[in-house]
Amino acid sequence: MPAHDIDFLSHNRAAWDRQAAEAREWSRPVSAELIAAARRGDWCVHLTPRPLPDGWLGDVRGLRILCLASAGGQQAPVLAAAGAQVTVFDLSDEQLQQDRRVAERDGLTLETVQGDMRDLSAFSDAQFDLVFHPISNLYVPDVRPVWQECHRVLKTGGALLASFYNPVVFIGDRDPALMKEGLVRPLYKLPYSDLRDLSPEALDKKRQGGEAVVFGHSLGDLIGGQIAAGFAIEGFYEDDQPHPRFLLDRFMPTFLATRAVKR
Repeated sequence: MPAHDIDFLSHNRAAWDRQAAEAREWSRPVSAELIAAARRGDWCVHLTPRPLPDGWLGDVRGLRILCLASAGGQQAPVLAAAGAQVTVFDLSDEQLQQDRRVAERDGLTLETVQGDMRDLSAFSDAQFDLVFHPISNLYVPDVRPVWQECHRVLKTGGALLASFYNPVVFIGDRDPALMKEGLVRPLYKLPYSDLRDLSPEALDKKRQGGEAVVFGHSLGDLIGGQIAAGFAIEGFYEDDQPHPRFLLDRFMPTFLATRAVKR
């Protein structure tokens, strides 16, 4: 199938449904013990592998939180157990089902909504105090609508906590032989798109393997796009990849996270 004929949303929904069915890393629900600890006030959630900096989240009791494109039975149930009013929004219903399973198992109240992260029309203006958006916007070709919708659904003074890959990871040739030799060969320009930049053979292999198609955004869109949407960025950090996939992961932190406030 030609790349321009691929319905990337349907494909990515199916890919994440499959990951949930196979209980892969981002689709494994948290334990009942972890939820019990969160109810006692002993909890944490992650945008990247390391814990959040002090002051990024704080006391969530009573806050209305949107977990955006972050289903899988992980962050949302913990936040709900900690006392927040949580809504989980995700493309994959099987991912959302993981959150529903934890909620039923542990007697939690949370809402699940299926949809495209670029369109939050299911929610009213200024509905949420916080949007928690761990790495996921690489699955849409344009991230600016995501920031604009986050800004709309947040209350004034509300915060968007988001993480994403340093876009440098998308520019290199992924030939394993180069990685073995310790070489990085720039091959792709940003913004990156599997649909445009992969060869038909590589794209077909990815599709047949059930992998989601991805898109690499520029820092202008990832960070500048938040500012353009009306956010003031008040926090930023980098984090290392604990399981390097690319050669660059061994030499620099490739996770980025921002805390942005709606003024």
